[in-house]
Amino acid sequence: MTTPSVAATRVPEAVHRRRWAILGVLMLSLLIVVLDNSILNVAIKTISTPKPTGLGATQSELEWAINAYTLVFAGLLFTAGLIGDRVGRKKVLLGGLVVFGIGSALAAESGSPTELIAFRALMALGAAFVMPATLAVLMNVFEREEQPKAIGIWAGGVGLAIAIGPITGGVLLDHFWWGSVFLINVPIVLLALALMLWLVPDSRDPRPGRLDPVGVVLSVVGLVLLVYGIIKGGELADFTDAKVLSTIAAGLVVLAAFIVFEKRSDHPSLDVTYFKNKVFSAAMAAIALVFFALMGVTFFSVFYTQSVRGYSPLQSGLLMLPLAAAQMIFAPRARLVVERFGNRATTTAGMVVIAATLAAFATFEADTPIWLLEVIFFLMGTGMAHIMTPTSVVIMQALPREKAGSASALSNTFRQVGGALGIAVLGSVLSTAYRNGVEGKLGSLPAGLRDTAGESIEATLGVAAKLGPQGRGLVDPANDAFLHAMHITALWGSAVAVVGAVVVAVFLPGKPPARQEGEEKQELVTATE
Repeated sequence: MTTPSVAATRVPEAVHRRRWAILGVLMLSLLIVVLDNSILNVAIKTISTPKPTGLGATQSELEWAINAYTLVFAGLLFTAGLIGDRVGRKKVLLGGLVVFGIGSALAAESGSPTELIAFRALMALGAAFVMPATLAVLMNVFEREEQPKAIGIWAGGVGLAIAIGPITGGVLLDHFWWGSVFLINVPIVLLALALMLWLVPDSRDPRPGRLDPVGVVLSVVGLVLLVYGIIKGGELADFTDAKVLSTIAAGLVVLAAFIVFEKRSDHPSLDVTYFKNKVFSAAMAAIALVFFALMGVTFFSVFYTQSVRGYSPLQSGLLMLPLAAAQMIFAPRARLVVERFGNRATTTAGMVVIAATLAAFATFEADTPIWLLEVIFFLMGTGMAHIMTPTSVVIMQALPREKAGSASALSNTFRQVGGALGIAVLGSVLSTAYRNGVEGKLGSLPAGLRDTAGESIEATLGVAAKLGPQGRGLVDPANDAFLHAMHITALWGSAVAVVGAVVVAVFLPGKPPARQEGEEKQELVTATE
């Protein structure tokens, strides 16, 4: 642990007095960025509906609408954190919110899936500057002993956004057109800008790092190629296709070049030396793996509740409430569990709970009692809360306070990259299993329609609706094929969470002995005096 740099600076009294109000403003900014992804999850079925209701987006276009945001966001977080450390975090927060607001307004007016994907990337450009700056400002307005509590509340705010998102999205889709899920961001951005100008102090790193444009380009290009290859493989239901294999290989080569370049650079955006700390590396891996599993499962659970079970977007959003409620209840309290049992036991238990809940999806059928889904979502949220809070604290306190921006950017990058790969890999598993399951039932359709109908459950149901009475025979086979594909995908997600459990069980620190714990607390008190 590095305490000297943290001990050297105390928070100014004027800032200390309004620290909780500042935390509120930071959470509002964070809310918009996280809210947007969770709102979109409910809207994906509507956007995949043919015009005029939606945009008629295919499953791969939907994956891109989510991943265009995620990849730009993840690729720019390092640089955004560095720019915040250099020019001032408040300026970067304000600029990021303005760009995010403009992107939201444009996304609402998209005329095609391609336009939507482009404007989502613009929104991500703004979001990348908001996210690391919120946590970096937090670390600079709270004293070290209050940081775990503040980070717990901040993590609870992420849970709140995950809850409000699907419900807000559902209400909007019940009353307005699909673009309203993006337009809602604009008034919130204006409110956040006004409060931030009034309350939030500016802070910067006295010794900021130099920018690393080559590293940024290599990381974004590598990730885009890798994810493109994985999504294309799912779309074709064939991972042995030459185009798929060459794109995935090219992505891996570029990412390898990125790591080599960062190792040799004297101003890397990703400081590879951080990863020599096993605890830091294990915490990062835990965050990436839990989001890999969860984002992939959230993607298919929307189609399960809306397409198979027939719930409206609003009802589907309300079904997600237990997931968020559990996060809000347990995220701020997870630190107490860590104090009692230690980081290793808490995070491993959280991972095991996530693995079990994902495996439970493999038992769900079209008539499974819905309260079972609610219980699973609640347990999933509980597991997440006991992973996110301890790992965030481990990561933020492993580096000096001046490096808060890059520590925050790193944890967010791993979370986003984990989520993007989860949607790409598990989305591809889902579409491959679905296409293989439904193809045999589409023999009566003309060749052109057969290919379209096999893309996703929405595509099959869309073709069935167009055919009228003739198409009714496609509904049951589509539901059966989707459930089978969902079961396979859930088991894949569960296996990933098990890997995460093993990683944290082996590498995270256990509970320190009572004497050492007392000494550490005493050191903290002395350090901050």
